[in-house]
Amino acid sequence: MERAAPRTVPLPLLLLGGLSLLAARVAADTVMEACCADGHQMATQHRDCSLPYTSESKECRMVQEQCCHSQLEELHCATGINLANEQDSCATSHGDNTSLEATFVKRCCHCCLLGRAAQAQGQSCEYTLMVGYQCGLVFRACCVKGQETADFAPGDIGDLQEAAKISEIEEEQEDPYLNDRCRGGGPCKQQCRDTGEEVVCSCFVGYQLLPDSVSCEDINECITGNHNCRLGESCVNTVGSFRCQRDSSCGTGYELTEDNDCKDIDECESGIHNCLPDFICQNTLGSFRCRPKLQCKSGFIQDALGNCIDINECLSISAPCPVGQTCINTEGSYTCQKNVPNCGRGYHLNEEGTRCVDVDECAAPSEPCGPGHLCVNSPGSFRCECKAGYYFDGISRTCVDINECRRYPGRLCGHKCENTPGSYFCSCTVGFRLSADGRSCEDVNECSSSPCSQECANVYGSYQCYCRRGYQLSDVDGVTCEDIDECALPTGGHICSYRCINIPGSFQCSCPSSGYRLAPNGRNCQDIDECVTGIHNCSINETCFNIQGGFRCLAFECPKNYRRSADTLRQEKTDTVRCIKSCRPNDVTCVLDPVHTISHTVVSLPTFREFTRPEGEWLLPRLQLAWGPQGRSHLLDRHPCEAAATGASRCLS
Repeated sequence: MERAAPRTVPLPLLLLGGLSLLAARVAADTVMEACCADGHQMATQHRDCSLPYTSESKECRMVQEQCCHSQLEELHCATGINLANEQDSCATSHGDNTSLEATFVKRCCHCCLLGRAAQAQGQSCEYTLMVGYQCGLVFRACCVKGQETADFAPGDIGDLQEAAKISEIEEEQEDPYLNDRCRGGGPCKQQCRDTGEEVVCSCFVGYQLLPDSVSCEDINECITGNHNCRLGESCVNTVGSFRCQRDSSCGTGYELTEDNDCKDIDECESGIHNCLPDFICQNTLGSFRCRPKLQCKSGFIQDALGNCIDINECLSISAPCPVGQTCINTEGSYTCQKNVPNCGRGYHLNEEGTRCVDVDECAAPSEPCGPGHLCVNSPGSFRCECKAGYYFDGISRTCVDINECRRYPGRLCGHKCENTPGSYFCSCTVGFRLSADGRSCEDVNECSSSPCSQECANVYGSYQCYCRRGYQLSDVDGVTCEDIDECALPTGGHICSYRCINIPGSFQCSCPSSGYRLAPNGRNCQDIDECVTGIHNCSINETCFNIQGGFRCLAFECPKNYRRSADTLRQEKTDTVRCIKSCRPNDVTCVLDPVHTISHTVVSLPTFREFTRPEGEWLLPRLQLAWGPQGRSHLLDRHPCEAAATGASRCLS
């Protein structure tokens, strides 16, 4: 068996091609075109190819049968296309979905719905090889028909032309049917056939070719009379076909019932027939027949005038001869003659040798299509189809993988597309993971795995580590947080007034071990006033005086003829000791002395300079205010330190 050609040809064309070989052997006076036309007419009028064929030529009867089946398939396909255009679904009113007619109607309906869906979604009308050639033609016809009603902006024409050029370049590289001028429908609007010499356009059933030999228009069967509506029915034209609609009146031979149904009128029973006395009235649907009372012999039938005419039993619906024999009509009877069939290519005799049966080239263990192919058997031949993700290479006659990533760049995967045998695989870049749809990529939250030593912030496609206050990110790995030594910074010597101590994540300031305490701001050192807090060790006769970082015990004795007053004034930064004159009896000099009271005041004068150790403060006595006997005050005009000679004041350092 010769392997099928690379171009996929519909089953009716394959059969007609085989029949053309048979026609070459027929006598010259047999016209095959007329036989095929008879087969078309039988399919159109009766919708049944099992009726007997009248031709005496065996080859002509074979042509009639095959052409009838081909035409019947086209009629069923046209019904499926009309069904898809009218109700957008493939549900039929009759429930038998297993018959051959239902199979063809449903297949063409589905192919048309796919074409309309592709046009509605803005996809290409070029069909794929996987759906088959005949389904592809229906797909493209319904898709192109939908595009003819769409409006295109003027600016879209350039884009469409550019897209067409790109599509042609890709098809030149990968399309195995490059030399088929009917590829993708060719110039034809519906059906296209490349004869090798020219491209012949044809239309689906229910359409006729326009004068431009390319476009098709609907045939109004109701006007041309090519319909089979019965009496009492009106023909309503539809796109590519027609439908019969019953009138309100049922027509001649019928009457309308109360249920709006048409009931046959029995003219013989009602007596409204016009049969002659020598004839017997026989009722028929919608009419009646007058049969002669004289009966003919077996093998004959009477005509309307009562004449007996021979019955050709060989043309009856039920074949009178068994399989493998030819019926020959005789006067009033018939004879059966055994014949030896001559099977054509793709067929062989059955075991009984009575008829030709198809050769199943795809049956195991033979693999005519080779590995990677799907072999589909058809009557008298076979065809090869590739699995999904492959296309058939007509040169090497093998299935070649389709690189989906190169054919549809940027349209299949969100990030990266990797081609695999018969399919493809989507992957994502670092920082992303594949979504549930297997195509798009979503960001990975790296912080959920705690990659940073302290804080982590997720960003699109990555993450960023950062540290808390007092730490800095390592320049080595960018993940570890290292402690910042604030005391070692250029400004470290100024953040603490005495000493800076670094701790993890921060720092602490310290003061000298005695005499100072840390200020509330945590950086400066405050002097402890031991005299106020009472933590000094001065005796009762001594005066405690605070100095930076410590204290001093000062002892002051009143001069001669003076005694110490108990009301010693203690104020902040000052201590005042008062001495009141106390003269001995008969001491005239003491009595005449105008100085009545001597006040000894210790004043703290803080310094405004940097210090590295505790230092004593300058102690200067305040100017003395003396009270005379008259109760008036006198301001001493001498320097306090000069009064030390008289014992009235003292300077400390």
